[in-house]
Amino acid sequence: MARLDAGDVEPAVITQGGSDTVAGVLEDHARRHPDDPFLVSEAATTTYAEMDRRANRMGHLLLRAGVGPGERFNVHLTNCPEFYDCWFGAAKIGAVMVPSNPLSTPDELGYLLDHARCRLSVTQPDLLGTVETARSRTGERSRVLVAGPVGEGSLADVLTGEPDTPPGPTRHPSEVLGVLYTSGTTSRPKGVLVTQAAYLHVGEVVAQHLRLRPEDRQLVVLPLFHGNAQYYSTMSALVTGASIALAGRFSASRWSEQASRLGATVASLFAAPIRMIMAQPPTGYDRAHTLRAVLFAQNITAEQLDGFEARFGAPLLQIYGMTETVAPPTMNPLYGQRRNMSIGRPALTARLRVVDHDGTDVSPGDVGELLVGGRPGETLMAGYLDNPEATADALRDGWLHTGDNVRLDADGYLSFVDRDKDMIKRAGENVASAEVERVVNEHPAVFESAAVGIPDPVRDEAIKVYVVLHDGAVLSEAELIEWCRTQLARFKVPSAVEVVDSLPRTSVGKIQKHLLRPRRPAVLSEP
Repeated sequence: MARLDAGDVEPAVITQGGSDTVAGVLEDHARRHPDDPFLVSEAATTTYAEMDRRANRMGHLLLRAGVGPGERFNVHLTNCPEFYDCWFGAAKIGAVMVPSNPLSTPDELGYLLDHARCRLSVTQPDLLGTVETARSRTGERSRVLVAGPVGEGSLADVLTGEPDTPPGPTRHPSEVLGVLYTSGTTSRPKGVLVTQAAYLHVGEVVAQHLRLRPEDRQLVVLPLFHGNAQYYSTMSALVTGASIALAGRFSASRWSEQASRLGATVASLFAAPIRMIMAQPPTGYDRAHTLRAVLFAQNITAEQLDGFEARFGAPLLQIYGMTETVAPPTMNPLYGQRRNMSIGRPALTARLRVVDHDGTDVSPGDVGELLVGGRPGETLMAGYLDNPEATADALRDGWLHTGDNVRLDADGYLSFVDRDKDMIKRAGENVASAEVERVVNEHPAVFESAAVGIPDPVRDEAIKVYVVLHDGAVLSEAELIEWCRTQLARFKVPSAVEVVDSLPRTSVGKIQKHLLRPRRPAVLSEP
């Protein structure tokens, strides 16, 4: 049976220093080592004591702005210290932060503000127009607080007038602290409810897996509104008493320089940023850093994996996680055998199953849906905001149904196959788009690709591949299809290829395949 347990008994949520809320952990560090750095940027350093004071002031400011316990407010910011003011200020008073993608359109942001019933938006001058337009579409139920440059009515300046004292009574770990909206496909995104306890749980899982110490520093270049930067980087640093090296944005050309200048020891990336970094010319900073581990998610090729480690001298560890799982259920080991073409083995406290469409556990080697066991609101998401149907579908009898297909091998490593919705149904056969993409990406001319199913009157679906080539490379449709014929079974060979300049992506690098599927090829090539 494909049932995996990291331990025989699932333990209670592990917390730091007896504290069981995010605010409590911050206060504990501020009390015990107030001068240790928490947040480091190229502009300034914020100690734990200062971060705690800023969080207290932000809590008071939120209360004065009409945001009380259990009430939601929007944070529409790029990576900046004010994001942490808002997040930890909410933790202090039991309010709920609803972070949004700074690249959102007014329509996308307007939906979020309306659906979450946000009472306030915190934004910055260059994003204010989007926020104001979004508010006008929702009846302007929320107020706006602008975090401008220092000396121009910035949030930091406003906070100086607020009290340093704790703004409210001790909060409870079961309280929701964040609503993280997942990327939508054909429908609107869903708001994932993340409690204080769940935030601390993921911090402990990742910190213990990476053997984090207070001297460690997590490099954050991915956007703070996303679960990766919040879960794996920030929370692991917070529960440890380590620090955050915050970059204002991801820069492929400056990634190793930022790691070096900011003294980072651990980092986290996605596959797309890794490819972007590798496409840059080498610099003197590539080996000048102190990175000892780099987490990553989403598939890269074996060549890219080896090339990254050879160039930067930092081991990559592929992990798997979803906004809904909170903690990553699988991780490659820090020590021992890493199989980075897999998503690793069960992480600390993880309980996993791999099942078929009837819910029966499959045998090792067979493909099935990954289920993650846990306690909603403690080790998993608490549910989806105002969506009981979706919550009931995802959380069943203590198991989160991920919708992701995986394969378990005899040694306990799992390999990601595809999202169930991305499986291509072709003439009675199921084809994993990821398998087609792996073969296509191995062609020397190909930078990256995306395979999707398109309607076919005979076979149900045909396979079409969108391809981005390396700069200066030339590749015909016929040449790529012939390449695939030599490595794939006949029914897996693409019927059509389209070369494009880029693939549509979310802000954290995930390919938006739903934007590719509506396109139709003029002619299908017979494989």
